[in-house]
Amino acid sequence: MRQWTIDAFASAPFKGNPACVVEPLDAWPDTAWMQALAAENNQAETAFLLKTEDPARFGLRWFTPTLEAPLCGHATLAAAHMLFNELGATAELLRFDTLSGELTVRRAGERLEMNFPADPPREVAAPPGLAEALGVTPVEVLAGAYLIAVLEDEAAVRGLNPDLMALKRIGEGVATGGPGQTIVVALADPDSPYDVVSRFFAPGFGIPEDPATGSAHCLLSPLFSARLGRPTLNFHQAYPGRGGDLECESRGARVLLRGRGVTVVESRLRVEPGSI
Repeated sequence: MRQWTIDAFASAPFKGNPACVVEPLDAWPDTAWMQALAAENNQAETAFLLKTEDPARFGLRWFTPTLEAPLCGHATLAAAHMLFNELGATAELLRFDTLSGELTVRRAGERLEMNFPADPPREVAAPPGLAEALGVTPVEVLAGAYLIAVLEDEAAVRGLNPDLMALKRIGEGVATGGPGQTIVVALADPDSPYDVVSRFFAPGFGIPEDPATGSAHCLLSPLFSARLGRPTLNFHQAYPGRGGDLECESRGARVLLRGRGVTVVESRLRVEPGSI
């Protein structure tokens, strides 16, 4: 059984967000086995695919090192990249059945375009302890699936060094996805090649900081498209040393997320499903 490590939303190898993608399976393995493999891989997500009678349709599940995720953008892009570029899928559109409903991915020039549900955030009061955990007082706080802390400028986003143990407990009853998942964001500097810069800390999901997060942009795209008056914006996720780049188009109830994938590793698993 083969597995690929693919950098998603990457401008080059070793940029963006790495995800492991296991080749499509005939049946879902035991959940405990998938979780164990995800922990062994120790990437933000490991993606598992299920074959169907339609060669362009797959079941798709995502696991962090500690739990199954309800939605994951970068591992969806990685899965589609693997199907198109490693297994030679010829379909114009790939469909994935997931915990978040049907997701689709198509080629868009050198990039892939994913169609995801929008999650427009709402303004909320700052949860107690948020400023202390971040080490900076947000200009504004919003919430959807994740908590959003809007900071003053790009430098504040890039320079952040939060207390992750404290941040892990924040967001209960505010963010619908649960505590310990916080986006920090600001408008980019005027001379930047992107419009918005962000980072995403998810200690509640067992991920100290995620390098490039598609699902976070289901919140950020409608928020900043409305504020800047443009449906299509360029976003940069400023994970130190890597960085991820997304073009996002807000379309009402949906968000189109565009980015590149780069295969960096192909490996062969010497264990089979159920071998724990």
